[in-house]
Amino acid sequence: MSSTPSALQGLSQSEVLARRAAGQGNDIPVQTSRTYWDIFRDNLFTFINSVYLFLSLVLIALGRASDVVVIAFVVLLNVVINIIQEIRAKQKLDKIALLTRPSATVIRDGQSQEIDLAEIVVGDILMLRPGDQVVVDGVVVGEGEVKVDESLLTGESDQILKRPGDSVYSGSFCVSGSSCYEAEKVGAASLSSKMTAEARRFRKVLTPLQRRINLIIRLLLGVAIVLGLVTFLRMLLGVTSITAGVQNLAVLVGLVPIGLYLMITLAYALGAVRIAEQSALVQQSNAVESLSNVDVMCLDKTGTLTANRINLRSLEPIYTDRAWLEERLGEYAASAAASNKTNDAIAEFLPRSPRSVKQEIPFSSVYKWSAIAFSDQPGVYVLGAPEVLAMAMSLSEDLLKRIQEGADQGLRVLLFAHSPALPDWSNASETPILPPDLKPLALLFFGDELRPDAEKTLAEFRQAGIQVKVISGDNPVTVAALAKQAGLSDDIIAVSGQDLAEMEDSAFTQTAEESTIFGRITPEQKARLVQSLQARGHYVAMMGDGVNDVLSLKQANVGVAMESGSQATRSVADIVLLKDTFSALPKIFTEGRRIRNGVVDISKLFMVRIFSFILAIVAIGMITLSFPFSIKASTIVTFLTVGLPPFFVTLWARPTRPKVSLWESFRHFVVPAALTLSLASILVYLYFLAENVGPLMDWLSGAISLEELARQINRAQISQAQQIAESAMVTMQVLGGLLLLPFLKPPTPSWAGGEPLSRDWRYTILAGLVLLIYIAIITVPPLQRFFELAPLEPQEYIGIGLVAIVWALLVRFIWRRKLMERFLGLIPF
Repeated sequence: MSSTPSALQGLSQSEVLARRAAGQGNDIPVQTSRTYWDIFRDNLFTFINSVYLFLSLVLIALGRASDVVVIAFVVLLNVVINIIQEIRAKQKLDKIALLTRPSATVIRDGQSQEIDLAEIVVGDILMLRPGDQVVVDGVVVGEGEVKVDESLLTGESDQILKRPGDSVYSGSFCVSGSSCYEAEKVGAASLSSKMTAEARRFRKVLTPLQRRINLIIRLLLGVAIVLGLVTFLRMLLGVTSITAGVQNLAVLVGLVPIGLYLMITLAYALGAVRIAEQSALVQQSNAVESLSNVDVMCLDKTGTLTANRINLRSLEPIYTDRAWLEERLGEYAASAAASNKTNDAIAEFLPRSPRSVKQEIPFSSVYKWSAIAFSDQPGVYVLGAPEVLAMAMSLSEDLLKRIQEGADQGLRVLLFAHSPALPDWSNASETPILPPDLKPLALLFFGDELRPDAEKTLAEFRQAGIQVKVISGDNPVTVAALAKQAGLSDDIIAVSGQDLAEMEDSAFTQTAEESTIFGRITPEQKARLVQSLQARGHYVAMMGDGVNDVLSLKQANVGVAMESGSQATRSVADIVLLKDTFSALPKIFTEGRRIRNGVVDISKLFMVRIFSFILAIVAIGMITLSFPFSIKASTIVTFLTVGLPPFFVTLWARPTRPKVSLWESFRHFVVPAALTLSLASILVYLYFLAENVGPLMDWLSGAISLEELARQINRAQISQAQQIAESAMVTMQVLGGLLLLPFLKPPTPSWAGGEPLSRDWRYTILAGLVLLIYIAIITVPPLQRFFELAPLEPQEYIGIGLVAIVWALLVRFIWRRKLMERFLGLIPF
């Protein structure tokens, strides 16, 4: 608690208690993540689960309760696993999120104090400084004026000047200046409770992987709807009984891979927990996976290359007495209403008492200078970037040379100047103008402390194939010198914001692509640089800590903020680096690739299973006018091939860099596997169907006529033959699905073809363990009867196993020879 710099007294403690008792408190809890109800609702009450519930009620009415048990088992297993994992993730994330919970500085009984947002009441006086979020609606009071960014409310990035009497709204941020405002609307009446949700909703975007998978799922949903309509028509025409038709519809609903959605959500939740262990808070569930697509990382020098700590190394007077200069400069730093790290460094180097201020222009990253006019001294003092102040005065060759030397050494150089004239800044709603007749007084050389892990972190970015671009408000030469000290190559290209401002759009975009260092950049230029890189096909991550980074963070594909940054950046960022652990960022990129690879792998398993199912259903339906899968048979294949394995595939995924695009990977692996597996399954089904309808084989051999065939075959024989054929095809589907696991991650060169050699035996061992589960199902009579699988002879199982081996050799041959690519004309024969 400290005294306030103004005469504002604020509320007394008794007034605060009285207003809280009257219901005038800001009683809205800060939501750090999804609620438990959200988790249960989003996992239980889905469209697919609703369809399954309806079909289950119909099946119970038709006396097929055992089918309902199977459906319930699959649905509840997925739901329970997902809910448990999401609750675990929520509990860990909630605990960490409390570290970044916003607070407010209020004036009470003439003293400033830090309080939780929930403790604000109507009439409280809140302090507003650069980077602070306006947390409740109110009106500016007292002295001072501020410029606020209302882009989260209006969508416009203009900075709005606020003077005493002007209204300020929660959801806006202070960009420059310092003042106070009185709370008028709190709680539900204020926008503050919605601000974070709105900011995140603005950032809610799907990753490229999510968009592609969503497209595939929509296509599968369309196929399932068409097949469902055909089945419904068969029921209406009496070709299929109501019981059989409902069973068929349940199988068709299973073609929509809701399990894939659940596995993706699980992967994101696991990733968020892993990232939390790296001292990072994930605010968007897909942000970590989104990072796997990043090929350009834009970051500020401060807090990334440097430790966000600067010190004044030296002060060089320009034809001025040093003692007088140190007094003026120390008073300048001590009298500034809104301090920053540069000002703090001056105050530490030259501690002085503050003087009465007649007028002040706070520093802004837009115009890159500040000014103070003292009440008892003529003129105005200005502190800012030399190249900016040079627009209002001439600098000698020696002075320019000294500025350049300092920048070449990686020092931040500022110019202190004085003007005898005081401009009229009272009506300045836009960028203020520099005073005329400026005279240089001194050069200030500041040193940044390079982060000890900066060089290693940048090296890890290079190894990951990610370009690093440094965007800073400092001199580009200074930034380039520091970047070289941190390990960036010596051939980097640096460009200034002034040069960019004069470029046409095409030249701007080309420069953004080719350059590495960008200095003296405004907030609007930061966002435009990100946009230009995206226009060139790059997937851009932006890292920032100040309110001037909000626009670029929202523009980037992935926004990353520092914990020590402003509330504004933390609110709009997808990921917040706790404890400012910049070195954790490459690890987060690695985790993103691990998640992406896991999602791609399980997607391949799902796609092969679904497309082979669809082709088998259509082909066998056309040939035999029957539906080849029952609910329980479909459940066995689904659970053993894309139920259990994907869970472990997600856990075991590795962060390797993909060598081909997602579509190329799907085309090479999924299409040949699905086509050949469906063909093998169809042939197995038809063989066992014909084999178990004896007269059919006699007719095919010409031993009996068609009329005799019709007399000898009865419905019971056909039903029994279909059950045997279904059991055989289920076995083929299970074996094929399990063989895909070692093909997905080949443990030896003999398995390589569909995917690169991994030498990971866990997937092969998993396939063997799941096969033991299936063997138990077909050999234990109660399980066999429950799943309605017809018993086959041992030699028949061996025969199906041989067919599976032939299929595996065939699909491996197609993969290795790239026959699908050759057939599609993508590569020559």
